[in-house]
Amino acid sequence: MNPAGLSEQLRRAWAIAKKDIRLYYAKNSVLIFGILMPVFLFLAFFAGNKQLPLTFLLPGLVGVTLLFTSTALSPAIFSWEGRHGTLERLISCPITVEAIVLGDMIASILFGLSITIITVFISLILGLSLVHGIILIVSILLAAWCFSAIGMFIAAPPTDEPSTPMTLSLLIKFPLIFISGIFVPLDQLPSWGIALSACSPLTYFTDLVRYSFTETHYFSVWIDIGALAVFTVAFTIATMLLHKKTLPLRM
Repeated sequence: MNPAGLSEQLRRAWAIAKKDIRLYYAKNSVLIFGILMPVFLFLAFFAGNKQLPLTFLLPGLVGVTLLFTSTALSPAIFSWEGRHGTLERLISCPITVEAIVLGDMIASILFGLSITIITVFISLILGLSLVHGIILIVSILLAAWCFSAIGMFIAAPPTDEPSTPMTLSLLIKFPLIFISGIFVPLDQLPSWGIALSACSPLTYFTDLVRYSFTETHYFSVWIDIGALAVFTVAFTIATMLLHKKTLPLRM
């Protein structure tokens, strides 16, 4: 079956995104994985370490919120659809694998953006001042795409057990939180800690958020944006290629 052109594939990807939002992102489990968990992590760390000011911690909360919401369900969607047989019906349609993956990514991006915007407003209410709004908007959009691509990358292994990719997702996200300067300033980390943090896209996003609110940063703004863009492109390409290889194994 000959797939339609690019514009039609994009339209079908958007249809998949709307389906995901309606069927998956409206469930209560999203509140646990995407919203409550980063909030409780923030409150627990804030209660245990009051030496760090809110001006440092709140940008970290924005970073953690976007990471968790953008990867809340995307790792498990393929497994759910494979188990229920809807994936086979979807593949039988004139739609490319890239469009299917893109649709799932769009849904997670939109969900991540909607919750992160609320977190930004809460940060403003609690006293932060937005100094570089354009930088903040660009970094949030770029990071939402990057984290969504990571979520779909985790979803690539051909399994119909949702618990498998969700467990893998948590095993990846929690270490990222503790090496990315969320709760510990990067300049207080040892050299090996800095080396690890440089491997995390969350590091560069959080650095950009702090710069947007407080004009303080560890890396330069252009290094942050460039690194985040490289991670986004790399994970997007890797995700598309992996799903093209593993999708036939789900049948």
